[in-house]
Amino acid sequence: MADAPRFIFSDIDGTFIDPDARVTPRTQEVVARALRSGAHFALATGRPHRWLAPVLEQLSVRPLCVTANGAILYDSESDHVVASHQLQPETMARIVGNVMEVMARYGGVSLAAERAGVSSGADALETLFAVDPTYSPDPVANGFGVADPTDLVAAPAVKLLLRNPGFSSAELYELIAPHVDPEDAHVTYSMDDGLLELAAPGVTKAAGVAELARRFGVAQEDTIAFGDMPNDIEMLRWAGTGVAMGNAADIVKRSADRVTATNRQDGLAQVLEEWF
Repeated sequence: MADAPRFIFSDIDGTFIDPDARVTPRTQEVVARALRSGAHFALATGRPHRWLAPVLEQLSVRPLCVTANGAILYDSESDHVVASHQLQPETMARIVGNVMEVMARYGGVSLAAERAGVSSGADALETLFAVDPTYSPDPVANGFGVADPTDLVAAPAVKLLLRNPGFSSAELYELIAPHVDPEDAHVTYSMDDGLLELAAPGVTKAAGVAELARRFGVAQEDTIAFGDMPNDIEMLRWAGTGVAMGNAADIVKRSADRVTATNRQDGLAQVLEEWF
């Protein structure tokens, strides 16, 4: 990309924040310079929108964000869900039935469902994130809503989570993804602890950032995106320039146009400083 990017998209964990979950001063400053120059900026994350506050409070801007791997477009300024794409109950029930059959010999999987809704309020977590009783050692103490698997998939969800910590996420993906019809759901993962994330068909970070680019009138070739995990691959391939972090998974590096330094080394800032 010879000219400065007009839209900057960044994953959060492993990318925009350092290993201590901080946005470094160097990153804050280069993003601020980019914004002053007229560029746009958005976070594009697998996190639910209600988990953005610790990052946003470190910034001087409250951008539109792509959250839940593209399932939700979120206006962080007004705490408003602009658009959402949901898995329907009958689809989730079919997926879970197939997955449980495949995973029966491996102890099955635990389930969780992420719902759309506002991020504030004392009961927001319990309302928006529900798990089956096996998902974590003490889901009630964690503030999660708890439901049996049948009830868990009885309401639409922006993300269905499948968990088996006996496997890495890559291993679980290899076991499960071939048995999920792409017309039912998109399967990906953003951490490597035996957790898969399913969204509605075609829902990826790429779809979310493309929508934001259209809203702001920015051409695809004028965008740049940063990421480190497989849930970033579609976004990096879509962007005019896709940048993998030095700490990224190898499959992500192979999908990017270039590789920068790690998030500990301000890899994102190093690239943006070429223009801003």
